[in-house]
Amino acid sequence: MKRKIVKIDESKCNGCALCVPSCHEGAIRIINGKAKLLEDALCDGLGACLGECPQGAITIEERDAKAFSEEAVSMAKKNEASDKPMACGCPGSMMRDFRAASSPDAVHSAVALQGNVPSALQQWPIQLKLLNPRAPFFQDADLLVAADCTAFSFGPFHQKFLKNKALVVFCPKLDEGLDEYIEKLTGILKENNIRSITVVRMEVPCCGGTVKIVEEALRRSGKNILMKEYTLSLQGEMV
Repeated sequence: MKRKIVKIDESKCNGCALCVPSCHEGAIRIINGKAKLLEDALCDGLGACLGECPQGAITIEERDAKAFSEEAVSMAKKNEASDKPMACGCPGSMMRDFRAASSPDAVHSAVALQGNVPSALQQWPIQLKLLNPRAPFFQDADLLVAADCTAFSFGPFHQKFLKNKALVVFCPKLDEGLDEYIEKLTGILKENNIRSITVVRMEVPCCGGTVKIVEEALRRSGKNILMKEYTLSLQGEMV
């Protein structure tokens, strides 16, 4: 039968997963970093997910498709709630805000109960490719932009750099689509009141691209934001 149904343009989708909770029928999942329509019968075609996509990757089209089925929706929800692997393959790109759990009382409890140093991470995801520029944790934030290797080389990374900051990480040498990174970072700076930017890179020459990407994004944003740069040696010391 011909009916209205969701269409997802994967070339525009950045895997932010904001559309997933807005689909009450569970028709959309993140698979290999992209939003996917699991099955035609799960989509009612009403488009509740459209307004949640910051990339404009979701539209409604009219095409031949299976009729919407409440029974199929019920079955899909039962499968999702079971112990079987989730149909999405990986829920790891779902946006999460940890700031409420990072209060002094919560941190003190974590130390007392576990006897270790708590993480200073305030959000998820952290990879620039997966981040939504309109994520709430960017508003009025001090931004930390770190090359992938920095947290592994510098022991007190959380306490020295990450505490009370929103985090963005990427690799300027191994990652592809650096122009896309500049555009995404520009969006973060434009869409939010970013109070400061801290850039942490490794001493190797190729890691200088981290700073260049931030500088270009800052230029394109048209904003004047204080930026601090730190360079780490391969032995984990500040240069």
